[in-house]
Amino acid sequence: MFKKILIAEDHESINISVQKTLEDLNIPNVDYVYYCDDALAKIQKSIREQQPYDLLITDLYYEEDHHPQQIKDGRELIEKIREIQPSLKIIVFSAEHKSGIIDSLFKDYHINGYVRKARNDSKELKKSIASVYINENYLSLDLKQDVKKLNSYEFSAYDIALVSLLSKGILQKNIPTHLQEKNIKPNSLSSVEKKLNGLKEDLEVTSNEQLVAFCKDIGII
Repeated sequence: MFKKILIAEDHESINISVQKTLEDLNIPNVDYVYYCDDALAKIQKSIREQQPYDLLITDLYYEEDHHPQQIKDGRELIEKIREIQPSLKIIVFSAEHKSGIIDSLFKDYHINGYVRKARNDSKELKKSIASVYINENYLSLDLKQDVKKLNSYEFSAYDIALVSLLSKGILQKNIPTHLQEKNIKPNSLSSVEKKLNGLKEDLEVTSNEQLVAFCKDIGII
């Protein structure tokens, strides 16, 4: 099992909860910080001392307070850590539920596990740590299904443009005018209707409102 873990979490109660979870797993060396800047400094120091961390557990979003920070969120922290310790295992522990954002964390930021803060998150966190330790990426079953649904349809820039216009309150019949202004093609009303109907059918929603809500939920708009 991991020997040295760093927790980066700005909420004290959650930070303590994660520490308790790691105590249950008998992790011998656990450090914790409340700010991303401090997390990076800890990791840099551990590398200099040739005693690097095995695992980082970090939140995704950090609230701003009276301590000015250079690193604003978990994604930026992960980017900087990957530059100095590419092999470090990283689990994101966050309340974020949008499958598009979660999918991006694995594809673009190369995290090793994702656990959503919820009722049984302590149990999920233990499963995640065990899986990541044996070099298996971890994502809970319900989130896997959401990501699978996201990846079952490849959203094009045109798709996103149409749904974005709908989300701004533009009526479907008026979308062609906005597409023409931006020189986006095809921009006929029939083309717009055909594409939106196809999207709704593929994503199993019945209205433009549901289409917008779905795309917001998965984080593509």
